Amino acid sequence: MKEIGPSDLQWLAQKGISPEKLQEQLNGFRTGYPFACIVAPAVKGTGVLEIAPEDIRAYRDLYRASTRNESVLKFVPASGAATRMFKSLYAFLENGRSGSMAEMPAEVREFFEHLPRFAFYEDLQQAVLREKGASLQDLLNRNEYLPVLEVLLEKRGLSYGHLPKALLKFHRYGNQNRTALEEHLVEAALYASAKGECSLHFTVSPEHRKAFEACVRNVLPDYEKRYGIRYHISYSQQKSSTDTVAVNPDNTVFRDDEGNIVFRPGGHGALIENLNEREEDIVFIKNIDNVTTDALKEDTVVYKELLAGVLVDRRQAVFSYLEKMENMTQAYPAFLQELKSFARNRLFLSLPGNIDDMSQPAQLAYFKQAFNRPIRVCGVVKNTGEPGGGPFWVDSDGGKSLQIVESSQIDKDDAGQKRIFETSEFFNPVDLVCSLYDYKHRKFDLLRYVDPRTAFISVKSVQGKEIKAMELPGLWNGAMAHWITLFVEVPQNVFTPVKTINDLLRAQHENA
Repeated sequence: MKEIGPSDLQWLAQKGISPEKLQEQLNGFRTGYPFACIVAPAVKGTGVLEIAPEDIRAYRDLYRASTRNESVLKFVPASGAATRMFKSLYAFLENGRSGSMAEMPAEVREFFEHLPRFAFYEDLQQAVLREKGASLQDLLNRNEYLPVLEVLLEKRGLSYGHLPKALLKFHRYGNQNRTALEEHLVEAALYASAKGECSLHFTVSPEHRKAFEACVRNVLPDYEKRYGIRYHISYSQQKSSTDTVAVNPDNTVFRDDEGNIVFRPGGHGALIENLNEREEDIVFIKNIDNVTTDALKEDTVVYKELLAGVLVDRRQAVFSYLEKMENMTQAYPAFLQELKSFARNRLFLSLPGNIDDMSQPAQLAYFKQAFNRPIRVCGVVKNTGEPGGGPFWVDSDGGKSLQIVESSQIDKDDAGQKRIFETSEFFNPVDLVCSLYDYKHRKFDLLRYVDPRTAFISVKSVQGKEIKAMELPGLWNGAMAHWITLFVEVPQNVFTPVKTINDLLRAQHENA
């Protein structure tokens, strides 16, 4: 690499990035990454499991029985700052013009019209009085909205524009309003606890670690007393070794004003390394902003336990078959037919077209490999037009597999691909339950199951200059591409994300 000098090698070593890895990333910019080739949406009976209502209790009981012997973890990606939640408020603040409410953009007007309904309202009142020397109501009466936003968003006030979503107050509960982090503590106690213990893991940014720990120290005793459990809270951050190089438009290395190579965080796909370090038997994954109030948590608990029950059920069967096959070199045709039926109908695996023509040893070898992989069960909701991804059958290496595919992975110029994507019946709400061990209880190396071809390139701006940045394969997309994947429909009311501040005004976030 002619572009790389001795000082660069020191910088790479400090970050834990090898010259070979850097070269691999540069090659990726130069060659590009292929779009996903979706074959069809996953639908009920063909990719999405149909669970009869009368079977839900049995699956939940199966999961609960498993927790007598297995460890459980709730894994919550929580690194991101809440800045994008306040995009419309920032735009209004930067515009720098006060005026009557009638002159405001619709989103900003909605925010101010319903300000007392937000769980942080009382905190804002106190902060405004402290920072501005006037009451919040006085400022609003005088149409002085900009000072209110300054206190809400900026560091001298509540700093909501700089904090992670986890530390924002989301929901009202009388005199004890809850942050998103607290709602995850409550959820975990209800469906991810066993034998009086409850483990959660939050991925955090280094600059927010102390604030996370302070929040947890402050609230944990109350929740431990309320739910009669002991919490085990752990944290990790994205490794610097998962950062990706930034390049100029001509694909040469982009450097800062001091001449250093610029690296950027590789996106949530980097968290596969954090997940790979976990040692629990069953792991729930859920985004930090997808929480609801106690009034609506019942369905959340029911369907989380259902997903986990499906995981346990399929895993038990997979392990049983692997144990039977372990020392086999030949198999009766009836057993091979049983394997094929289970793979197609219970795991939704797409088998090779020529599998019946393979020798018995070759068929056994195929099933040993196909079954001996990490397993995930993913909840999906009806597609209502939210931006994001969904469950699809994807053409991969000449066969088909079930994958979560994001809109950014689709070639929008291909009318056929666009049509298939837009006709998806289901949406991905990031609602996963995972099994990380094999049938001999040996930990899988999750990095072996990543599809590096699912990385993608985007255009960004740094220091006023246009650059190209690389996103690693997403945590629930390419980072889990080679897992056994099952989809189960869950009701819409378990998907309650908070992408903008006004989402907190939705019924799912009212504790009525």
